[in-house]
This record gives sequence, structure tokens and C-alpha cells, in this order.
Amino acid sequence: MRDDHNPDSASRRARGRPKAWDDKTAQNTIKSLDRAMEVFEHLSETPGATLSELAQDLGQSPATVYRILVTLEGRGLVEFDAAAQLWQIGPRAFLIGARFLRRTSLVERARPVLRDLMEATGETANLGIARESNVLFVSQVETTASIRAFFPPGTLSPMHASGIGKALLSQMPEERLVRMLAAHPRERFTDKTLTEPAALIADLAVSRTRGYAIDDEEKNDGMRCIAAPVRDLHGEAVAGISVSGPSSRVTPDDIPRLAKAVTRAAEALSAAMGATVNN
Repeated sequence: MRDDHNPDSASRRARGRPKAWDDKTAQNTIKSLDRAMEVFEHLSETPGATLSELAQDLGQSPATVYRILVTLEGRGLVEFDAAAQLWQIGPRAFLIGARFLRRTSLVERARPVLRDLMEATGETANLGIARESNVLFVSQVETTASIRAFFPPGTLSPMHASGIGKALLSQMPEERLVRMLAAHPRERFTDKTLTEPAALIADLAVSRTRGYAIDDEEKNDGMRCIAAPVRDLHGEAVAGISVSGPSSRVTPDDIPRLAKAVTRAAEALSAAMGATVNN
């Protein structure tokens, strides 16, 4: 029933969410839009795909997928390479993603910190945030070395096999961490990937104590990463900053030096985000 004596109540709902906004059942979803987003998200994870590949991967008919692609193409969200017969993400997708990044000051404030970190260590510097059980890389400053790590903005990486992911996991309350580990299976990428909960929790405890996490060739053979959490004004870990590079340069002997640079960078960015940093 509408409250005629409170005209602000209806206008507040109209400006934001409807009364039953938390109802995620089928009656409040648009199936065709949901299918379109499934196609769009799947295409974003590939360098390009044919119509038949997309239809097969998603279990949808080629005719349905084609209509979705043509609609998205009209908005510039996807584009078609006629020579290669491949559908790819379009330029407008980048523009929308860039607007998301501009929504927060984190990325903007991180740029000079990442640049200084790369120059101090000679390795690629990264910034990432948590997205469910993954790390979403939102910014990077690459080293000029010929062999280097590359995580372009928008890349997703499982938290359990990522330096930034482990840095963020190490700051989680134990109950939340246990629930996350129980809810999400952990893929083994190399012989060093920590997939067993007990082994991962023990590693996270060490990371929490020393103030930084290490991805010791746990995602890719021959690559190491050192990461530390970034905190906001409430003292909560909202992001992670890291350096990553080939194991031939990021050696066990180099880890203390690199870790010191990473933790200093994390403290600098945390201070810029309003956190109280103990010097």
C-alpha cells in the first residue's frame, strides 16, 4: 500500500530500487538479457571466437547467439572480424570498463605508487581487487625487461594461486575464509599450487604474520609474485599491490628486498586511501 502521507517514500523507491529489489527469482529477471550477458562475458574471456564455437560452448543455438551478437555489435560492445570470421570484444566495452575504474579513486591514486614500485624493483607492478573467489586486476605498470609478467586490466585470476589473492585472503576473518574455501573448488595449475584447505590456511597465516604473500610459481611455472594488502580508512583490506616476474630474477634471495618495496608501496597507497599506517 502506498503511503500517501509520506510522498518521499515512493520517490525514494523510484530513484533507486523497487520495493522487492532483493527478489532474484525468475519473475524479476529478463531471460533474453541474461543470455546476452552470458554470451558477452564468455566472449570477453577469449581472444576471439567463431559463431559455432560460441554456440557450442554456451549450449545455445547459433541463431540465438547470432541475434545476440548482432545486437551487441550495434552498441559497439562486440565486433566482427570478417577476414578471420571471429567475433571479438568491441571498443565500447573498454569505455564502459574505464568508467567503472574511474568510479573509485583507488586506481587513480595507485598509478604513481605502481610506477615508483616498478622503478624501484625493475619488475611489473600490479593492483588487484577481490571479485568473489578471483582477483580482478585493475591496473598495471609494466617493466621494460624483455621477459615480464603481463596482467592487463580486466584479467581474472583465482585467489588461491595469486599473490594478491593470497594477500587478501590472509586478511579475511577465519569464518569467512573457511566458508569461501568450502564454496569454491581450487584448481591445481602447477605442482606448487596450494589446493588443500589446511595447507593454504597455514600459508595464509604466515603471510598475515610477515605482512606479505608469495605466489611461488603456484599459477605459472617460472613466475613469482610478491603482494601486500592495501587498506582503506576503516582499516579493511580493499585491494592488493604486487610485483611479479620470472623466477630467474625474482629469486628466493631477492624476496626480502622486493617484499620490503612492496609493503612500503602498500602502506603508501593505504595512506592515500585514508588508512592509518604505523611507521
